[in-house]
Amino acid sequence: MGVLRSTQSLQAEVEEMREMLRGSAVGSNSGNGLKMQPASVKRSTGGDGLEGDERVVCVTGGISFVGFAVVNRLLEVGYTVRLALETQEDLDKLREMGMFGEMGRSGVWTVMANVMDLDSLCRAFEGCVGVFHTSAFVDPSGVSGYSKHMADLEAKAADRVIEACVRTPSVRKCVFTSSLLACVWRQSYPHDRCLPTRLDENCWSDESLCRDKKLWFALGKTMAEKAAWRAARGRDLKLVTVCPALVTGPGFRRRNSTSSIAYLKGAHEMFSEGLLATVNVEKVAEAHVAIYEAMNTTAGGRYICYDHIIQQAEEAAQLDRQLGIPYRNFSENSSDRLVWFELCNRKMSRLLSARRRCTYDIYYSYRFD
Repeated sequence: MGVLRSTQSLQAEVEEMREMLRGSAVGSNSGNGLKMQPASVKRSTGGDGLEGDERVVCVTGGISFVGFAVVNRLLEVGYTVRLALETQEDLDKLREMGMFGEMGRSGVWTVMANVMDLDSLCRAFEGCVGVFHTSAFVDPSGVSGYSKHMADLEAKAADRVIEACVRTPSVRKCVFTSSLLACVWRQSYPHDRCLPTRLDENCWSDESLCRDKKLWFALGKTMAEKAAWRAARGRDLKLVTVCPALVTGPGFRRRNSTSSIAYLKGAHEMFSEGLLATVNVEKVAEAHVAIYEAMNTTAGGRYICYDHIIQQAEEAAQLDRQLGIPYRNFSENSSDRLVWFELCNRKMSRLLSARRRCTYDIYYSYRFD
């Protein structure tokens, strides 16, 4: 589901994405316009599953803030990427961005697919070994625009994406983009405890609480992720979910403002309990690729992804100002911080650290052998 944009906003977004592409473009494409290539991929019977045609993957929502970063990261490390687009507007934007044609981008093809249409998803995934489901329903009207109905639609879309993965013979793995919001909204704990309660990937948001507080974005992410896990249970598909905090980075105010506004509904309470966190979009992209490449060995389950916890009231208020949200008083008074949680992303940190050490060792082994 797209968002209506003004001509000026769309042009600014295109220019920004074009600059990013110039900085990270690899290879060349001698053709003009957009291409689609049916890839022939066989299920791997051994090894790491990342050789040859096994590196063909499909990304939904590839021109969203997170999806675009994931696509770039995949291309940088040598994957062939198929972008599953939903609207003609998405296709037009890609053409304007210069992602193909004269500017050149090897290893990218596009296909139209509706996340609510199982058959179109199967066609989009055909020939791909992995799927990165980064697309989501966005908040078109600010805090109140993401409704309970949209939460229901997001859960249905998640179910269809996983079902399409299962039905497509070539697909073996799916990395599903969820949200930290699917973990943090829980019933309050006693205020007299001495130590904070740890919140990690084993925690789930309470759907009833989200409904009571009208936290529809959090509800949608929670329902969608649970729907994905239900659909994958007992099926021939490896599923891992990534739960990023509020995604920031260059251009997030323009390119991710609607989702950010929806995420920040309830920000005062998250801040008071030590749960208002952010993560740079490049780290989110790195995490997606690292998880995908480790799925045949170590990676499994859920991964919380954040790199900063907001603890200063002024920093929290600055986010509101950047996104044009009406002023909210983020008090740092200790009396407002009776309930504390401790976010834990140790699982994600271990995976990224191991990957970076491996990359470092391979680089220096190659360099000095």
